[in-house]
Amino acid sequence: MDEVRPTSGPAAPGLASLFPPGLQAIYGECRRLYPDQANPLQVTAIVKYWLGGPDPLDYISMYRNMGCAAQDVQEHWHYISFGLSDLYGDNRVHEFTGQEGPSGFGFELTFRLKREVGETAPPTWPAELMQGLARYVFQSENTFCSGDHISWHNPLDNSESRIQHMLLTEDPQMTPVHTPFGLVNFLQIVGVCTEELQAAQQWNGQGMLELLRGVHVAGGPWLITDMRRGETIFDIDPHLQQECVDQGIETEGSNLSGVSAKCVWDDLSRPPEDEEDSRSICIGSQPRRLSEKDTEQIREALRKGLEFNTKAALPPINSQRQGHDRPHGHLNLSFSRSRKDSLESESSAAIVPHELVRTRQLESVHLKFNQESGTLLPLCLRGRLLHGRHFTYKSINGDTAITFVSTGVEGAFATEEHPYAAHGPWLQILLTEEFVEQMLGDLSELNTREETKLPKEYSWPENKLKISVLPDSVFDSPLQ
Repeated sequence: MDEVRPTSGPAAPGLASLFPPGLQAIYGECRRLYPDQANPLQVTAIVKYWLGGPDPLDYISMYRNMGCAAQDVQEHWHYISFGLSDLYGDNRVHEFTGQEGPSGFGFELTFRLKREVGETAPPTWPAELMQGLARYVFQSENTFCSGDHISWHNPLDNSESRIQHMLLTEDPQMTPVHTPFGLVNFLQIVGVCTEELQAAQQWNGQGMLELLRGVHVAGGPWLITDMRRGETIFDIDPHLQQECVDQGIETEGSNLSGVSAKCVWDDLSRPPEDEEDSRSICIGSQPRRLSEKDTEQIREALRKGLEFNTKAALPPINSQRQGHDRPHGHLNLSFSRSRKDSLESESSAAIVPHELVRTRQLESVHLKFNQESGTLLPLCLRGRLLHGRHFTYKSINGDTAITFVSTGVEGAFATEEHPYAAHGPWLQILLTEEFVEQMLGDLSELNTREETKLPKEYSWPENKLKISVLPDSVFDSPLQ
């Protein structure tokens, strides 16, 4: 439970030692921006996370920003979190790793909400939204990056608003802060409509953010969220879809290299009763866990996929890093950089040593996705594989991972001779350009924005591949 109260403001110089150094450093940046608001309203976690409370953010400060007439920036409320970075430096929340690296997760969240006429105090619902995102980060230890998108599937303020998803970008005013415990960046949440989220998925988040900056009512230069906005940028300027998004997909492809998803794969080339060496991954079971080296290879592949490389590559399995993990979050997010050194779930058995998990060629596979994951298949094929790249679905229900690769991707263990290959619960599927074009035609109905009647099945017998798109309830059930 949170409470709202005025802050006592940053400590006077003589009292600075009483304030945690990480907290004091962020307060200093806030004081630079808002010298006349020393005591802003602040949402405070009554029971701190490090004392067993449910909310990872210790504080969320709320400032009144007057905007900038010269840049056509409107007045708004500015929310700033405290807690994703290391505020204390004593390992109560974050492990202290030195001043040169990131502080905690390396960032704090911000949010800019349009101030409505007559509004004298900031709404507090953004604080709970920020706590929800922070819970995901703490539970998964997956960090956010500028350009990431978040499928929320609900009005951010629980109203009837069309603003139901989020993009992330650098805060336009706050500068990175060097604290005694490392560097802190500030990532701003930007509320978007479903159509804008889909464009970000199909093309790239940074491109969509730039389009939003150019439309005043959709955010403007500082990307201010207006929960009363009833039109998408494509309603306001229909040319943006064809001239910017569609053309960008055609020429650049998509820089979304993977998503957290509800997915599962089955090996159809061996009987299901062969449990001793089967690589069939069943919901509700405890499959072999990804080795740390496999996990690092997926993560590095995803990180590289978020960059504009001239040649896509899956890096060699060579990481030696060790680490601990926490259960994976439930949101559908684009993959981003992570400080997490392992994706294994805590409930699984001991790690199968990397050298003991052999890569196995499969004759036939069956892929299963929920509807949201299934609708991203055309993006995977058109925006990634046709541009010589790769795309990964990482299951939120376990350690299953499905990576589609094109013939232009180096370092994959799937080959043209053996296009289906598994390494523990990680399946790679290599698709030729000809097969991708065929699949795009067969999966064209997944491109529509209308709800598809489920289940849907697609089969390519000559290629020994089957794909099913199933209701969420199938993946939420303990039995398949």
